[in-house]
Amino acid sequence: MPSRFRWVTFDLNGILLPDGWQNEMRMTAADADFRDFPRTPVLSREAADVRHITRGRVHAQEVRHRLPWLYQSYRGAFLELAGQACEEKVSPARDDRYGVVLNVQRGTRMRFECHIDSNPLTGVLFCTDHVAGGELVFAHDAVAASIEDVERECSVVRPSAGHLIFFDARRYPHYVRPLTRASDMRVVAVMNYYTESCPESTRPPELNQHLYGDK
Repeated sequence: MPSRFRWVTFDLNGILLPDGWQNEMRMTAADADFRDFPRTPVLSREAADVRHITRGRVHAQEVRHRLPWLYQSYRGAFLELAGQACEEKVSPARDDRYGVVLNVQRGTRMRFECHIDSNPLTGVLFCTDHVAGGELVFAHDAVAASIEDVERECSVVRPSAGHLIFFDARRYPHYVRPLTRASDMRVVAVMNYYTESCPESTRPPELNQHLYGDK
């Protein structure tokens, strides 16, 4: 059966992105928080024996400080595009801690966790190009519970710098493949958006407990 998974792509090269934006992204990403991140409660679709995933993140506070244009675009120009990609009215997160962050992979041993999303619309701005590796992979099977399960039948989105994609992956486990070159670095800006039928209040409290220590 064909997958029902869909995404919408906007090519922002030459529009909406400031001069030198890629270099600015790379410089910010080089200072990311690189470490072993524990698997995410509720949303993780990793195999049972996987306890952590090594990757990098530039947290939202640092994004707002070092990339103010990205923070403003998330709430402005990118929000307008998100509205074109969704049949409902779209809103940015009120809580700046998870509105927009940078996910970073460096070398061949990092990848992004296999998981589903809790928010109804995700925006991903690809900031780097890659000859191979770093693909965003979505399972067609909603019960996929490992990267091996995801890879059996999937849709693959190859990173292309300057492309902004929007998708709803609440029912589609997905992850990011490792890079293939030790000298390579993959940078994406990830944005959480919400809708009237799935507002920010539906965000599982376990996520903020896990990420920020909320009680």
